[in-house]
Amino acid sequence: MNIKPQLEDLRLFCVVARNRSFAETARELGISKAVVSKRMALLEAAVQEKLFHRTTRNVSLTAQGEIVHQWAQRIREDIDLMGEAISREKAAPSGLLRICSSTGFGRSRLAPALSELARQFPQLEIQVELFDRPVDLVEEGFQLDIRLGHVHEGNVIKRRIARNRRVLCAAPAYLAQYGTPQTLADLQNHRCIPIRERDQDFGRWELHGPAGVAAIKVSGPLSANNGEIVRQWAIDGHGIILRSTWDVSRDIAAGLLAPVLPQYFQPADVWAVYPSRLSVSAKVKVCVEFLEAWFAQGGMSAA
Repeated sequence: MNIKPQLEDLRLFCVVARNRSFAETARELGISKAVVSKRMALLEAAVQEKLFHRTTRNVSLTAQGEIVHQWAQRIREDIDLMGEAISREKAAPSGLLRICSSTGFGRSRLAPALSELARQFPQLEIQVELFDRPVDLVEEGFQLDIRLGHVHEGNVIKRRIARNRRVLCAAPAYLAQYGTPQTLADLQNHRCIPIRERDQDFGRWELHGPAGVAAIKVSGPLSANNGEIVRQWAIDGHGIILRSTWDVSRDIAAGLLAPVLPQYFQPADVWAVYPSRLSVSAKVKVCVEFLEAWFAQGGMSAA
């Protein structure tokens, strides 16, 4: 088989595989859907295989498409790394850098940092997507994940770029009405507001305290997958929350929230996580080092 797919077609194929849509890919790249369809047809002709299951609304990869996708991602990354290696002596890194993070942290802490990064390194093309769910870096095409809490994957490189912890707190009005918990077990008799964090089980709070690590199941009439919503509900007096110090320290100082069981906390350091293959990537290295310095200089402080 004489396979000669074009590099740009492989790049486009990776975007289609991520979006599972020709139309969405066309909108993202600013080209017509017809161009996307034509280029994918040429790629299928080059590899002599059907790569997509097509429906009226979206596409999915065939078994052969999955194989091509894996190789296309590796080829794309190798080409990018080759370009970086050739131009390593240049003054500044360049090219596309796709970053993901959680919604609350991404909006309030990461976005200002990346704004300054873009100002200092204008050759970088930075794309950011925010999620309140775990992300598969390789499968979804991200080069860097800025993450709070535990890193469970074994096939990635992780680097701690900031210290952080989650603490328990509630509105003074809530504590006046329902009382202040005196022990961890008391939380089971309180209205708690759980959140679907990217790094922990929903409704289960694992906390470090004087006797070590303990876990407690919590519940309440309200829950969400967004930290900003949960924080506002707590301020409104609906219950007890477990939130990062960067998110609630200003509210505690202003008296809008009060600490609950201050002897307990949950480690939630900030990590830069990226695929092992990108360990020599100049743009990833520059971004990680920049973020580490940014947060050390006050980027984690309450805005």
